[in-house]
Amino acid sequence: MKNMKSIIQYECMTSFKYIWIFYAIQYAIVAFITIIIGLAMGTFEDVGTNCLEINTLVYIGILGVLGFKEDFKMLIQNGFTRKYIFIATISMFCFISGTMALIDTIAGNLMYYFNNQYSSVYGGIYGYDNIFMNWLWLFLLYITFCCLLYLIILLINKVGKIISIYLGVVLGGIVLLIMALFRYVFTGEVVHNIVEFLMKAMGVMSDGTINLAFPVITLFVIVAILGAGSYAIIRNAELN
Repeated sequence: MKNMKSIIQYECMTSFKYIWIFYAIQYAIVAFITIIIGLAMGTFEDVGTNCLEINTLVYIGILGVLGFKEDFKMLIQNGFTRKYIFIATISMFCFISGTMALIDTIAGNLMYYFNNQYSSVYGGIYGYDNIFMNWLWLFLLYITFCCLLYLIILLINKVGKIISIYLGVVLGGIVLLIMALFRYVFTGEVVHNIVEFLMKAMGVMSDGTINLAFPVITLFVIVAILGAGSYAIIRNAELN
């Protein structure tokens, strides 16, 4: 248990210190671009940005990749089991995702409060009436991206780069096949039912109302599936 605590603290603290660098750089760039465009246009009235959470998704996606590549070898060499490493990595994902979701929720709502032209990712879909659900949705979305990239890098490490390229080609073929099925095979009714199901999964009901429980459940299920897949691979993982 002591080893578990130490590895979780290590994973969280080594990632936490970079959060503030990320946000400092992000908002410095936003401020710089805003000033340049405002001065060039002669007015700051319609100058702004939207959906800054997308930058966070990119950051935590990179974090998901580095969560394996940077730490796995060092932790294995220091005698930690793969089970401990996996639990610590998921704990780090939760800690970082929760922290950044909180920052993005507060920042997004404040920017909307002072400038109603601003639109966050969550606010653009569900509105700004429920701050807690805003944080929870972002939290689960960020963890989903972490776990997805983590699973991909584990899979690449497991099967090798060449097979990974073949798998990527196969995946691309499957996507094209699905697009062809939607366009040439499925009837209008089938397409409508599929789209309606996906919309409901993200909380948008057929009558136009919003049910925030559905996207939370959907994202939680996706995280559970990605996490289970990652654990199944990392149990026998070796760093190539």
